[in-house]
Amino acid sequence: MAAMIETRNLTKHYQRKGTPALQSVSVQIPQGNVGLLGENGAGKTTFIKIILGLLAPTAGSAHVLGYDSTDRELRRWVGYMPEDECLPPDLSPMDFVVRVGRVSGLPYRAAMERTHDVLYLVGLGEERFRPIGGFSVGMKQRVKLAQALVHDPRLLLLDEPTSGMDPQGRDEMLQLIREIREKLQINILLSTHLLTDVERTCDAVVILREGQVVTQGYL
Repeated sequence: MAAMIETRNLTKHYQRKGTPALQSVSVQIPQGNVGLLGENGAGKTTFIKIILGLLAPTAGSAHVLGYDSTDRELRRWVGYMPEDECLPPDLSPMDFVVRVGRVSGLPYRAAMERTHDVLYLVGLGEERFRPIGGFSVGMKQRVKLAQALVHDPRLLLLDEPTSGMDPQGRDEMLQLIREIREKLQINILLSTHLLTDVERTCDAVVILREGQVVTQGYL
């Protein structure tokens, strides 16, 4: 089975001097649900942004789903749920996710249909016309998950998907991630500093520390 992500000597310096964010990372990440585990500052978000083509590496290479990470065609097949707050408060989930679908290349009617489907999938079907600004943290996380799914990607990148959530919301999000893999057969890379999140949702793990892979394997 081909790796969903493969990197060779991947390195990223944000400044000429100082510790690099990534140091010669060579890794093959298998298909399935895989955790990218590490403390804050370990290099997880930098790794994700490079394989998305949002950052250029200082050295090395990355291939995702058989594409070079710099190939714009790759973005058609990858969904990204960022950790940062990125939602427009005045839009409804319906409006926002449709727009993301259109940007991803879907025709308007297809974007509408897919948006209805994914909002019900993530549990926001009844809230889909309310302004996002009035949502709880957990509901906003679900909107971010929906927009990452709307264009039917082959790989879903989740950056700290349970960040800021209360225990019940966290439990529901982890269950939802597992269900997405089982129902939709989408490959998932889950970036987190929480070992329990990886244990509950993933079949394999890659552990980063100070910009280096310290171990990887199946759970």
